[in-house]
Amino acid sequence: MTSDIPSLGDASRTQLYELAKQRDVEGRSNMSRDELIAALRPHGGDDSDDGGAWDGGENADDTAARDAGGSDIPGVREPVASRFDAFQRVAQARAGGEMVMLPRSLTGNDRRMHVRQTLREDHQTRIAQRSEDARAKFDKLAGSLYSFFRGTCLLFYRDLAGEDAWMPTVLTLGDVHPENFGVMPSADNVPIFGVNDFDEAYYAPFTWDLKRGAVGFMIAADEEGGYGRSKQRKIAKRFVRGYIDGIAEFATDETEQDHQLRIDNAPKLIRKLIENAQEHRNEWLQSDYHDEFGRGFRADDELVPISSRRDEFQRLIDRFVEDNGIDVPRRAGDMHVKDVAIRRGQGTASLGLARYYILIEGERADATDDLIIEFKQARRSALAGLVPPSDFGFDGQGERIAHAHGVQLVRGDVFYGGIEFEGLSFMTRERAPYRDDIDLDDLSKKQWRKYAEICGRTLAHAHALSDEIGELDHDIEPKIVEAIGPHDLFVDDIVRFADEAAQRVRRDHGFFIADHELGAFDSVDTVYR
Repeated sequence: MTSDIPSLGDASRTQLYELAKQRDVEGRSNMSRDELIAALRPHGGDDSDDGGAWDGGENADDTAARDAGGSDIPGVREPVASRFDAFQRVAQARAGGEMVMLPRSLTGNDRRMHVRQTLREDHQTRIAQRSEDARAKFDKLAGSLYSFFRGTCLLFYRDLAGEDAWMPTVLTLGDVHPENFGVMPSADNVPIFGVNDFDEAYYAPFTWDLKRGAVGFMIAADEEGGYGRSKQRKIAKRFVRGYIDGIAEFATDETEQDHQLRIDNAPKLIRKLIENAQEHRNEWLQSDYHDEFGRGFRADDELVPISSRRDEFQRLIDRFVEDNGIDVPRRAGDMHVKDVAIRRGQGTASLGLARYYILIEGERADATDDLIIEFKQARRSALAGLVPPSDFGFDGQGERIAHAHGVQLVRGDVFYGGIEFEGLSFMTRERAPYRDDIDLDDLSKKQWRKYAEICGRTLAHAHALSDEIGELDHDIEPKIVEAIGPHDLFVDDIVRFADEAAQRVRRDHGFFIADHELGAFDSVDTVYR
């Protein structure tokens, strides 16, 4: 079966670009949507001409597993297999107290097939479009256990479907690991340290963040630190104990609304990170982004200037400011768009998703204080459909991510927000010269434990804010403290889970490497009957 094939006029620019890529249309990267339509129409014909129809596709994000399953995507003429609804039923049953089997109980070939199917679902659009970044991502995941863990959130959370339904719900970060904490700009344009990646944020039991974080620290301590299993467990324990201590403090003093980690009050390890991250904006722009005249972006392997689309992105920036109620700081001038570029090859889980950098002229208009606003394609959270049922929901993916940033950071990046265009949802944020995270391979054993504790406390702060700006209507910290119960027992429960899960990730990685070498991720699973 196939879907109806819409006309070129109904296709998004992303779809038009992919069709132009298939037909090897020259100069396609610099073309606006209207220019792409004109280039794709044979002999200047209208949409009814045979060559002018868009060959399948949907205005979807990266995966059917995170969207409506069974829809056609470019290059696939049958419905794509999706187990989203099936896992949603599993999560609801388990949350309701039924003893249903989760995929973490699978072994051998059954587990290998589950890993393969889940990763195919999670990357179906990129696979079907033969995206170069899809191949790059799979190569990256094959080459590193830690990268594999970071890039397979959906696989991790399908193993938790419906779990801990009795535990207090918070706005979770969703993807906790040592490198999703870092330095970023605040609303006052000064560097602060905190949680810094909200792509998977979702309302869920607070334990979900702790479980993923503990696993992340164990795997990172193995691969980046070279530590054995005993030391990995000790590092994970410090992370959990840091969280317990942090949430207890916020339950007592209720200072979460005013709390920020800045250079003047941060622990020594974080203060050093902030100091090392600071770079003069002019030097940062010249060394990494500006062309030789400071008039636009330079062209290289990572940045592809699309200057012909400046007017289009000016309209988008104007709409973004209005729709998100942005209080434009003086340093951003009139939010004048100087240039636009496609950003390639960035991220781990998000590698291959649409990403744009917009160069904004600074207040001085001399290229020394320009700003860069990032538009990054937002996907459905890996936790969607897997968390225990709740009343919390979101209108759009970019809005969900912006909501999480607004809740989990006190006076964070003023440009964090969401916007819809090209049939897709995008989150927005500022790229700043002092945006940075920790170099894990430079940490000593003592620093690993200290950093894990700091991240645990930082996560506790993010959770504590769920009832301040978030959707919770009750004081959450005392409920979490009560749910934790005896500290030693709680720590042992989380770390035992993490130890088993880390071993499972290692086995899954082996299955993935074997499948990748055999070309398993060159195609998607489709439904033929």
